[in-house]
Amino acid sequence: MNPVTIVVVSIRVILIVALLSGNIHIVQQSKAYVVERLGAFYTVWNVGLHFKVPFIMRVVKKVSLKEQVVDFDPQPVITKDNVTMQIDTVIYFQITDPKLYTYGVEMPLSAIENLTATTLRNIIGDLELDQSLTSRDHINTQMRAILDEATDPWGIKVNRVELKNIMPPRDIQESMEKQMRAERERREAILQAEGQKQSQILVAEGEKQSAILKADAARQAVIMKAEGEAEAIMKVQKALADSLRLLNEAAPNDQVVKLKALETMQKVADGKATKIIIPSELQALAGLAASAKAVFETPDPKE
Repeated sequence: MNPVTIVVVSIRVILIVALLSGNIHIVQQSKAYVVERLGAFYTVWNVGLHFKVPFIMRVVKKVSLKEQVVDFDPQPVITKDNVTMQIDTVIYFQITDPKLYTYGVEMPLSAIENLTATTLRNIIGDLELDQSLTSRDHINTQMRAILDEATDPWGIKVNRVELKNIMPPRDIQESMEKQMRAERERREAILQAEGQKQSQILVAEGEKQSAILKADAARQAVIMKAEGEAEAIMKVQKALADSLRLLNEAAPNDQVVKLKALETMQKVADGKATKIIIPSELQALAGLAASAKAVFETPDPKE
């Protein structure tokens, strides 16, 4: 084979390899290729190996099917009570139809941004400032529903809309900060008053419990004293009863009984009574005892 033939064959092989490599496409996961044939939509290639016919077919757009996030710049909006605020939004969307996304609208992201700003102005325009600040979830839900419906012909599904920042005018911000500060101070004062109230209640409850315990201790002391006195009386009575029982068992004569009665009267006389009534029997016995005492105490003449 002459050199010219070798060169020609080599050039042909290189052209064939280049042609094949430029027309073989591998579509990755979460991707989709929109393909045209002779200038008209032909098909959408999904995951896998695909071959493109040279000069007949071409890949128009490579579309990502993942969920995408777009953070739009703050937009001026006017509330129902004529307050101008700056609000920036975050859109979470996903391409569900690559064909509609390719041919539905020119510059889809710009279209979504303009649609978001218009929808936000319409919703905020029906709300006052306070409602706009406190109804963020409601606004997000409304915007998501409106944007999802509007972008459906473009092959786009809006999954979520978030109001990232709501910035009122500076004077209103200062007024709101003062109001919040006053509210915090009011709550702090309420908490302090509530704490003092609880403290006073606890102190009063403690004093009440202390008084109850003291009264209970005094009552127990009185009861114990009364029980002790009753027990002492019972012991004395028992001892007296035992002595009487023993005396009865000994069968004393009349003179012993009278003598015991005399001893009892002597103890009575030692008390605080000013008048004592003595039975006649005891009087005679007492006289006899006194005579005997006098006889025994009379000195002897011989002495």
